[in-house]
Formats: sequence, C-alpha cells, structure tokens
Amino acid sequence: MTGGSQAAALLAVLELEERKPDVFVGQTPSTERQRIFGGQVAGQALMAAERTAPEDRAVHSLHSYFLRPGDPFEEIRYEVDRIRDGRSFTTRRVVARQYRKGEDVAIFALTADFHAGEEPVAEHCLPMPEVPRPDTLPGTDEIVARHGERAAWMAAMGKVVEQRFLQDPFTAPPKSPPDTKSYTWLRVAGELGEDRAAHAAALTFVSDLTLLSAGFARLGGGWPDFIGASLDHAVWFHRPVRADDWFLYETDSPAASSGRALCFGQIWSADGTHVATVAQEGLIRSLKD
Repeated sequence: MTGGSQAAALLAVLELEERKPDVFVGQTPSTERQRIFGGQVAGQALMAAERTAPEDRAVHSLHSYFLRPGDPFEEIRYEVDRIRDGRSFTTRRVVARQYRKGEDVAIFALTADFHAGEEPVAEHCLPMPEVPRPDTLPGTDEIVARHGERAAWMAAMGKVVEQRFLQDPFTAPPKSPPDTKSYTWLRVAGELGEDRAAHAAALTFVSDLTLLSAGFARLGGGWPDFIGASLDHAVWFHRPVRADDWFLYETDSPAASSGRALCFGQIWSADGTHVATVAQEGLIRSLKD
C-alpha cells in the first residue's frame, strides 16, 4: 500500500455520510479487533461537528467521553446538536450511537468549540524537548519484527500512522521521577491535502494512539502485559498543524489510582511549534494477575 493510499484510507474513515440534517454516519475499516479504536470515534465525531460549523472558524478544543465499547461491525450515527453560534465562538455537541440487539445506545459523547480567531494579547508556548530526529529512530516495522506476535497488533495501525520510537515500547525500563516522560514521533502516512478540518480530525485520531501507555510507564513493560480503555479524551488546538508531517508526542501521567490513570500529552510540529495539548483518563488492568 503506497503512502497516498494509506492517507486515503484514513480520509475515507473520516469521511461521513450525511444521512439527514445534522445526522452523519461513519464506517469502520475491516478489523479483527473486538471493539473500535477510540481515536476513530473521536476523529469522526469531530468531523461531524466540523461539518456543521462555519468554515471560517477552526476548532480550538474538544472534550469527550467514551461511554461504551464501539462494535466494529455496526455503523455509527453521529447526531449533532448546534448548541451555540455566537459572534466569535461556535459550540457543537455530538453523540455517537449504535444499535445493540435492537436497542439504540450512546457509545460516545463529544463537545467541540470553534473560534473565529483574534489578535493575541498573550502568546507563549512550551519549548520542544531536544530529542533525536525521526529519521534516526526505529519504526513500527522494526518493532514488529523484533517482537513478533507480541507486537502483531501494531502492524495494522502502522499502515496508516507512521511511528518512530525513542524507546522500545515492549522493553522500556520503569520510569521514575523526575524523568517520567515518554516521546514518540508520529505522522499520518501519505498526504491528507489542505483541508484544515481533516488535519484536526486526523490529529485527534492519532492522539489516542499512545497516550494511555504513560499510565503504566512507571511499571515498565508494554500492552501485552496490560489491558486498557480510554474513559475520556480532551484536545486543545493551539496552532494549525499538519498531521501528515512528523510531530513529536510527549506523554506523562501525573496521577494514577483505583485502576485509572490520568495522562497528559504535548504535541510539537517538527519545526518546534507547540501545536496541541491532550488529556485523557484511562482504565488500566494487569494481565499478570
């Protein structure tokens, strides 16, 4: 599969059918997973909100909750509520729904806010950490080849999202304060075009990919040792971003208890521009018990 067709595959996932006014339908690619990847639902929900927002207003934040696991064999309906259309801000609420045994249930809820933009009064950002560049680091194919079946689940996602790892995610030693942060370079494979909304939705899709791993970084090991699920997800978009160019994702978890881990992410484009902040709480359980 070429880079162009890989990006086209992601764009196809983010492309929604308008079933009726303010109701959109999304599809899930063929998968062996028992549930839908959370980033897919979040990205599609944001696209549904974008489809009803004014073109001159870019998304500046989204806040969402994962309510039930998504069934990959059923279509997803995204119902948009036009909560507010103000002079500078537009707010949309989106509920994703599926039929389960004849019952219509909500699986995900998102609120997104869009801003027309203004002249800045305060302007500052976090500097990008000094880390090796992506072309010097191992990618998904090398990690899969190194770990075989343990990493096989990464192969399918690796066709759509390229990753470069500063540490092997399966053998990373436990982290301890003050050095508890993890770093990964990511980009969508291929070119997404110039649609600003598609890049924001693609970044939302990718932002759910490695974040929860920060929750067990202090324990070491990788996903074959744990099972997890996103409970909520928030993204603040500080500046425009191209999701098909390399960006650095820094993740950390300041608190974990009762089986839940709070995780934060910071995203910089390759030129050092701080483009987004991400937050998520997730459920983590050990498979060793």
